[in-house]
Amino acid sequence: MKLRELGEDRLLAQLFPDLPRTKSVLIGAGDDCALVKFRTAANFLVLKTDCVVERVHFSSRTSALDVGWKAMMRPLSDFAAMSAVPEFALVTLIVPGTRSTSWVRQLYRGLKRAAARFNVAIVGGETSSTPGPAAIAVTIAGFVEKKRRVLRSGGKAGDDLFVTGRLGGALRQKHLRFIPRIEESRWLTKNFHIHAMIDVSDGLGADLPRLARASKVGFEIERARLPLSPGCKIDNATSDGEDYELLFAISPRESKRLEKSWGKKFPKLQLTRIGKLDQPSPIDYHPLPGGYVHFQ
Repeated sequence: MKLRELGEDRLLAQLFPDLPRTKSVLIGAGDDCALVKFRTAANFLVLKTDCVVERVHFSSRTSALDVGWKAMMRPLSDFAAMSAVPEFALVTLIVPGTRSTSWVRQLYRGLKRAAARFNVAIVGGETSSTPGPAAIAVTIAGFVEKKRRVLRSGGKAGDDLFVTGRLGGALRQKHLRFIPRIEESRWLTKNFHIHAMIDVSDGLGADLPRLARASKVGFEIERARLPLSPGCKIDNATSDGEDYELLFAISPRESKRLEKSWGKKFPKLQLTRIGKLDQPSPIDYHPLPGGYVHFQ
């Protein structure tokens, strides 16, 4: 059956009953708006929306299950970059009427699996038809404690730069099956003073300069130290993007303790010091090949 044959209301009636819920949800999917219990003023409300577009973030041959997983995990990776805790999600689905209902059901299987991984409740969204490629937008709401929030703009000259995991994994389909580093970022801000952090989604060559510009500092990278995914070269690690690893700045006084503690807490996940932040140079020298930039 095609979506244009099923209709929006019948489609939503099939999808809503199985959506994940939590105790905080008062009115979930099905009404004009979702109502959720608001957290105390001791925390910041955190909001993020992201999207995946067919032929941009995934191909027409990509499994719908993987598309749903990726669509949910992309904004969750941004939550990790701020050490935030995700709680609620809104899903906007824009697809051609010729798309099969089985594709949409598989897509929602991926969305639900990804949401359940971090105990996120899907509380609503929107659907629309389009003559063009499919697009899925996911909005996440959550919180972060005021003392634990991390921005891109807090880096200081002299800070050490660390990156989690390995870079260049898009070549091996990591961009479809990654797990955001929320657990790791929460551990980091509980035990260390992280000055600045960003998730590497557009490639180190694009995201590191963004962090440096926000912090009004320069940076130096030891290219030979970059942790490469199997089969990747340095240019893949800096340019391919969609690694969804954490890049963060920390005082060098804490680096040794961090490396030792990390190895005990996350023995299966690599942590690598790749360089440092330094004073900004009057010459805009870019030592890394740029990553992915939309509309270019």
